[in-house]
Amino acid sequence: MTELDALAPAHQGRWTHDGVTVEFSASLAAGTVDVRCTAPLLVEHALSSAHIGESVVQRVTDLNLSQREFELVMVGLVLTTVSDPVQAWTTYYRNSLDDLLSGAADFAPVHARAEALVTGSVLDLGSCFGFFPLRLALDGVDVTATDLSAGTMNLLRTVAPHLGATLDVLTCDASGIPVPPNSADTVTALHLLEHVDEELGAGIIDEAIRIARRRVVIAVPYESEATACHGHVRTFDGAALDRIGLGSSLPYQVDEFHGGWLVLDTTPADARAVSIR
Repeated sequence: MTELDALAPAHQGRWTHDGVTVEFSASLAAGTVDVRCTAPLLVEHALSSAHIGESVVQRVTDLNLSQREFELVMVGLVLTTVSDPVQAWTTYYRNSLDDLLSGAADFAPVHARAEALVTGSVLDLGSCFGFFPLRLALDGVDVTATDLSAGTMNLLRTVAPHLGATLDVLTCDASGIPVPPNSADTVTALHLLEHVDEELGAGIIDEAIRIARRRVVIAVPYESEATACHGHVRTFDGAALDRIGLGSSLPYQVDEFHGGWLVLDTTPADARAVSIR
């Protein structure tokens, strides 16, 4: 498996990486995505710049691909729809943010709820493409995006100025963020914990608590079966989130809204006591 450069241009509407080929085809009906389950995998499409964004994620999910195939197909669709790579990804980000902010995207309610819960400066764990940190940055929040993938963090760093957003970007493991304790008011982990096993998840939560001066906001999907193409390896319910909250020895709240939410209060006990009086 070779390193993926998401900013490498497609050649004449055709992009290939690690056995996956994505190709623009003018012979298909506009907006079509056609998959040939061969070896190598071939995906032909007739998407326009208006199609690439979060709205196409579910369509690719429905193709029942492996996680790696899903990721490569998404990259290929973007790079074969708009010829210039930076312009292609800027279009993808802009369309996705529009869908998320308007409520059209499936994930929109999660981002809206998370934004309502954060306070002060924010450090986001497992940011992936970074749509949530961008949303906050565009609203003037001091925010840092983090992810293990150097490729997606480089992509976010490259595209953010084209969107008029200013934010910090760190490439690192979510269980070992290179920042001092209490360095952000809020730490968010949105749909991250389902991607890691219980042991690593516990380390991520400990790290979030170490960094957060005031609050940790965790969101997870409620699934009966882990969605493999998205890299999910475990499932959650309210009882599982309650166990995490109890194990933290911090004041916490669990509720349900388009999945499960756990909010931990990391404000020092003496400060909480003063605020109650």
